[in-house]
Amino acid sequence: MSQTVHEQPLTAAAPAAGENGTAGTGAPAVRLSKVTKVFGRADGAPVLDNIDLTVAPGEFVCLLGASGCGKSTLLNLVAGLDKPSAGTIEVNGGRPALMFQEHALFPWLKAGKNVELALKLRGVPREQRREEAQKLLALVRLDTAYEKRVHELSGGMRQRVALARALAQSGEVLLMDEPFAALDAITRDVLHDELTRIWADTGRSVVFVTHNVREAVRLAQRVVLMSSRPGRIAREWTIDIPQPRRIESPDVSALSIEITEQLRGEIRRHGKH
Repeated sequence: MSQTVHEQPLTAAAPAAGENGTAGTGAPAVRLSKVTKVFGRADGAPVLDNIDLTVAPGEFVCLLGASGCGKSTLLNLVAGLDKPSAGTIEVNGGRPALMFQEHALFPWLKAGKNVELALKLRGVPREQRREEAQKLLALVRLDTAYEKRVHELSGGMRQRVALARALAQSGEVLLMDEPFAALDAITRDVLHDELTRIWADTGRSVVFVTHNVREAVRLAQRVVLMSSRPGRIAREWTIDIPQPRRIESPDVSALSIEITEQLRGEIRRHGKH
């Protein structure tokens, strides 16, 4: 088993995903080969089994599946928070940035200082941090929030600050573990728009975990459905619907229905075991 993080850039300038919805070319941003994960005894039942998955530079991939299928475990392996029991994981473009469902901001720090902390850990000189943090807050449309405390921010604003902090980590791969699940529908829809814009502007690769089928179709270039017990790649869909997409649009709705039926089939199939 092994895991490799390549610190050099993916390319001289990573191609943006852009309005045409195409991923960049070059070395894969993420490659999982025959990845298996077992917790506890080595002969125990695997949580993930024989996962092969490649994410291209600038590609937006959603991992979809029922609760407990191993989506978050897979994300943690890519992030380097855990190691696979077997198989290899390669990540290009520096250490991946990770964003969770909970914003995990430090409440005693102002919004700007939360972003600056990531810059400090990255080695950005003190005199440059405030300017960089303000640029990142502007990118997530929080230009005036630098001096605000966490308790002064709404749930959606807190997640924007968390996104700015993740972007401050500078890795070419952004890992997102159900970051909008706790938000109301309107705020979530607004943040879908913002994330799509930021993804296109930065050209980063995004691996986004969700159990919400419409969210996956709304955001992704590719949806990867995982089965349960153990987690395996069951099926993939390439999403050709042009961006920007609306979650209520007929095309998104039709594909969401198709994927939901496949997801229900996986749940029924594994529920019999």
